[in-house]
Amino acid sequence: MDANLGKSGSEASLHQGLGFREAVSLVVGTIIGTGIFLKAAVMAQLAGSIPAVLAAWVVAAILSLTGALCYAELGSRFPHAGGEYVFLRKAWPELVAFLYGWTRFWIGSPAAIAAYAVGAATFAGGFLNVNFLGGRAVVAVSLVWFFTIINCFKVQLGGGVQSGLTALKVLLIAGLASVIFINAPRDHWARLFSASGFSAAQLASPGFGAAVLAALWAFDGWNNMPMAAGEIRDGQRNVPRALIAGLAVVTIMYMTANIAWFCGASFDEIATASSKRYPDALPAATKAVQRFTGQHGIAVVSFAFVMSALGAMNGSILTSARVPYAMACDGLFPKRFARVHPVSQVPVTALLIQGGCASILAATGTFDQLTDYVVFSSWIFYALAAAGLFKLRRSGAQFTGYHIRYYPMIPLCFVIMAVWLMAQAVQSDPVACAIGAGLIALGIPVYYY
Repeated sequence: MDANLGKSGSEASLHQGLGFREAVSLVVGTIIGTGIFLKAAVMAQLAGSIPAVLAAWVVAAILSLTGALCYAELGSRFPHAGGEYVFLRKAWPELVAFLYGWTRFWIGSPAAIAAYAVGAATFAGGFLNVNFLGGRAVVAVSLVWFFTIINCFKVQLGGGVQSGLTALKVLLIAGLASVIFINAPRDHWARLFSASGFSAAQLASPGFGAAVLAALWAFDGWNNMPMAAGEIRDGQRNVPRALIAGLAVVTIMYMTANIAWFCGASFDEIATASSKRYPDALPAATKAVQRFTGQHGIAVVSFAFVMSALGAMNGSILTSARVPYAMACDGLFPKRFARVHPVSQVPVTALLIQGGCASILAATGTFDQLTDYVVFSSWIFYALAAAGLFKLRRSGAQFTGYHIRYYPMIPLCFVIMAVWLMAQAVQSDPVACAIGAGLIALGIPVYYY
């Protein structure tokens, strides 16, 4: 295969303005979005007990870590713009890589960006008069364009904003958890570590598998940072280091926050928090904090939620635009997407078109179901990218960067667990999975055209 694949001549125009700190911030900031505040409710409904919910978080963390380790080696091998697109094109036929980029750019990324924007606009109502600003849709679209324009400047600006938002969200979440831990009565701690209502059979139930899927949605985003690897200094070394360090921070934050939510509120209160089943209820985090802070807790949690969603949105905007850029450099997307601004040295065309798609979804509210469809299709490509390691290792090409320890067990475990999760998803929601697969298939005639 061509050694320059994924690093076309235009990539020389990209500026390596991101260091290790910014790379870690992209990992942490893109993963921690809205799930840390909301997913405890649906997981409690599915898993049935506090120990089962926490076990689902642990399983999701392990699965995400095995995937991140696979991507750490892939990112070290190919530290170029495009991330998974580059990995897939190196290991599989060109069509597979095209379908990934097609699904990611036109459906997956805009839907995720729109979801973060609408979530931030909704929770901003906890401390701002959103109607005075034009309503939720106007605020959401404005946020999409504000952060899109920020990322049209030099990548150092977008990376700096990402670092700031990530640090702020980590401090806010840690602060909320600390308030609960300091003020929680002793009987709350005893209830937390009680095995009441828990049985080992819960871990083998379809509900537990669905709870793991819900946790994986909250962990989703560990794959984003390698998309911007072409702009990370010493990418062969910093991409794997940032992936592993970032996911470790996220796992600690998720476990700490969820223990805090269950320590601050009863299991039944968490299970009846904001979710599809209880759309008008308060979020789990708000219920937990409000017990000790009163009405002020609603405003504080709302602000933390908004900052967390904005950090995830900024990271998604920055990284996702590099996928069509890399595809255009390889001739699989219109050449316009490969254009880099001569001053800012970022793919402005890709950023603006991505922002336009996300704005339409945010304004019309059509993103919600799309995110459910794309989660299933995303895991197809995660599994294919990890499986590609076996082909790349067998090729015998010399490589001195990061190597996964315990190969081939880690990538094999990830692929097996990814297939199991896709089977669980098909079993629990076959219609959504069929639509997700159909959205991928729509790219086949486009590719041949």
